[in-house]
Amino acid sequence: MRRPWTAAAALLAAAAAPLPAQQMRDFSTSRQHHGESRLTTRLEFSAGALRLLPGPAGELYRMRLRYDPERFTPVSRFEPVSGVVRLGVEGTGGSGIRVSSRGQLEQAATITLSPEVTLALDLSLGAAEGDIELGGLRLSALRLETGASRSAVRFSGPNAVRCSSAAFEAGAAEIAVLGLGNSRCEEITFTGGIGKAVLDLGGTWTGDSRLAVKMTVGELTLRLPTDIGIRIVMERFLTSFPAKGWAREGDTYRSPGYARATRHVDITLASTMGGVRVEWIR
Repeated sequence: MRRPWTAAAALLAAAAAPLPAQQMRDFSTSRQHHGESRLTTRLEFSAGALRLLPGPAGELYRMRLRYDPERFTPVSRFEPVSGVVRLGVEGTGGSGIRVSSRGQLEQAATITLSPEVTLALDLSLGAAEGDIELGGLRLSALRLETGASRSAVRFSGPNAVRCSSAAFEAGAAEIAVLGLGNSRCEEITFTGGIGKAVLDLGGTWTGDSRLAVKMTVGELTLRLPTDIGIRIVMERFLTSFPAKGWAREGDTYRSPGYARATRHVDITLASTMGGVRVEWIR
């Protein structure tokens, strides 16, 4: 017969043993292209690492996800009548999105979107890292909102259609938007809170564009091509701006050769505190 003290010791040892670590889960969803011409895509990713890029011909979208089921649940909803798809993860509501273990940092998603349909993209990132490649898509409109994140948005190749607007809203974040000339967006807005931002206007400009930038507290770097005309209207307070080499009229600055340039970008710049750097690119 097992002695009572032996049984009690066994129970105490079992109680003191560490619980098994929360296991990450895999989730995958996709849809083939069935002749759709337009797609409205809403992506929500609360925490982890997100990679977004163009997908292969014949596939409307695909998401491969590794997630923490204790805190998050996958999102995959497609409405064929309206042509709207929602993808990503959302919080379960019980544990919030606080990152407190190494396992949660491994949450990751790779999402591909069809380059064959005209795409309106609405992307929301929380405490996440974003690697977003939009070059080669047929992007008609873009909205990107980030929280406490580090993100890179690239237009490595020309947008296949004309884009009406692109809006970027960054909280306490580091964000780089690269190759805006390839976006073919007529109206571009950037609103930054606390953090660092790089706006790279490289790429192939096929028309004139307007860029409105508001930065509250942080560092802003503008990378400006030398072969397009740049006009900056300053609305600033406690902000430094490297004015050397610009033609100035009051709060308006024009780049060298502005009048002779065949393409122009007009920038409205408002910054409360921080600094503005300008890097010229060819």
